[in-house]
Amino acid sequence: MKFSEEQMKDVVTLKENLIKQIDRHQKSIENLEKNLVILDLVLKESSFTKASQLRTTKKDEIQNKVNDGEKRIKNSIPIKRGNDGKIIAKAYVTAEQVSIVLDDEIEINVDTPPFKSFFLDRIIGEMKKKDYAEVDNGKIQKESIIDYIINKNGTDIREIIIKNYRQKERVNELINTAGWSLTRMLENIKKG
Repeated sequence: MKFSEEQMKDVVTLKENLIKQIDRHQKSIENLEKNLVILDLVLKESSFTKASQLRTTKKDEIQNKVNDGEKRIKNSIPIKRGNDGKIIAKAYVTAEQVSIVLDDEIEINVDTPPFKSFFLDRIIGEMKKKDYAEVDNGKIQKESIIDYIINKNGTDIREIIIKNYRQKERVNELINTAGWSLTRMLENIKKG
């Protein structure tokens, strides 16, 4: 089924609007969670229970870890292959980093183009240049410069961790360009 250029523009606009709505709701959820933490602290301080009696049990700690894992799964963003919509990776976004975890079935060598030339050098590289300029202007600390780690199994990429993205707009760009890059990489593997 072919779509006109105008229809494709509408689809892209719709996608961007959905991403903005998700970001807006995510911020609201984060604010609500912060408020809950503050209320818990107020309640604990005003209660007659001694702090030593508020220790969490091992069972509570395990439940918290399970809840964190479930929250991570719920907050995952699927990254789909461009040609058939198959999920090839999932992105997990926290306040500190974006983790792009490739599907277990996907085997892509770190040297497959356009990973380094486009995704690492052009996309993340340009963000890094802007961050260095902000360090020079005194707007941010050197520790806040965007950076990445690639976790591999042999030479195959398993996870891409992007730290210090700092701006919500960067999250969308990183996820979208990662999807595009991974799709092109898979096409290049088939050609080879």
